[in-house]
Amino acid sequence: MSEVVEPGLELLDRQNRFVSEHLRRVFLHIYRIVRNVADAQDLTQETFIKALQREGQLKDDQKAVQWLSRIATNTAIDFIRRSGRVQFTEIADYPQSHADTPETLVLRGEHCDYLADGLRLLSPRERAALILRDVEDLPAEEVARRLGCSKATVRSHIANARTKLKKYVEGRKR
Repeated sequence: MSEVVEPGLELLDRQNRFVSEHLRRVFLHIYRIVRNVADAQDLTQETFIKALQREGQLKDDQKAVQWLSRIATNTAIDFIRRSGRVQFTEIADYPQSHADTPETLVLRGEHCDYLADGLRLLSPRERAALILRDVEDLPAEEVARRLGCSKATVRSHIANARTKLKKYVEGRKR
């Protein structure tokens, strides 16, 4: 005797698998752009809602992953534009080794604050391009695909971001 599966349950099961397979990656991707855990959680949920509303796009796994990344990137950038702010909160404290001295911990915290201040100078698209290219080590073609722009535009965003960060670092040294 074979079990009868309702079509709605099969769709729900496929959607649940899709979300569970990509949840962590999408959250981390969004967090790297917005740098706030609570906002990243909300935006991750918003990303999956948008993706699941277009069920037909999810049939090809390879295309679905790229499409989902693009939705996540655009959702994060739109949020930053709407809110006009970026508030940084850490995902988790750094694991401390027994070799860490109080001085080391203070320096590490100052370094994180220093980097966060530098990233605030970048536009949302510059920050996204820089993170995708330099942190996630994606090729320029993939960054362009995720941001929905040309490779030349990606190079321009990255060059501008690096220039702004370099000026920031040089200004802080004085």
